[in-house]
Amino acid sequence: MTDRGQFGGAIEALSAAYERQTSMCHPFVHALPIDAASVCTLGEPFGSETVCASNSVAATFDELQFDLGEGPSWDAMTTRRPVLIDDLHSVRHSPWPALLKATRNIDVRSVYAFPLTMGSLDIGAVSLFSHGQGTLTSGQVADAEVLAQIAASQVLRRSLASRTLKTNLEDNEGYSRRVVHQATGMVLAQLDLSAADALLIIHGHAFSHGRTVREVAADVVTRQLDFSSMVES
Repeated sequence: MTDRGQFGGAIEALSAAYERQTSMCHPFVHALPIDAASVCTLGEPFGSETVCASNSVAATFDELQFDLGEGPSWDAMTTRRPVLIDDLHSVRHSPWPALLKATRNIDVRSVYAFPLTMGSLDIGAVSLFSHGQGTLTSGQVADAEVLAQIAASQVLRRSLASRTLKTNLEDNEGYSRRVVHQATGMVLAQLDLSAADALLIIHGHAFSHGRTVREVAADVVTRQLDFSSMVES
């Protein structure tokens, strides 16, 4: 069972990782019975890159998944469900034959990948690694999912901050602020998010579709865009 004090500390540390510029990987390692962790973005629009890796083994595993275009991280993001591999060496009929061959000499036995998603945005994945064969309990899987959801918002903030978003907020600025504020409230209600995360969803959708924040906000307000209908149950 995950130590609840350590888990609470992991939530606090991860929630402030972007603002403090601290590791998004260490909270996972501290709170869960694993040896290493990595956080990455995958595919468009954010690109495939490692956001953080707690050691060289995690970083190498991520790089191989990028190069080969296959692996548990890709599957977790695509299915929006955890991919839990207790013993990588005993996997039969693997959907990632090239990855298994490439990682044969890497000191990884167990791999647990969790999707990083916000609303309709597929951002990437967090992968947890153990040197020995192990099993996460259902409670530990649930804890990892909570941490992954927090990490998703932190990664999205980082990704958006590192790019120049296409915005036209200078034009008719007062109207822009009003419509974005109204749209934020509507997305908040649609997805049961905080105001900050609802605004983050609007920004992320705008970036991923090559539109302005104001355009996306206007579509939300006129009910042409409903994020709740875009999220798989």
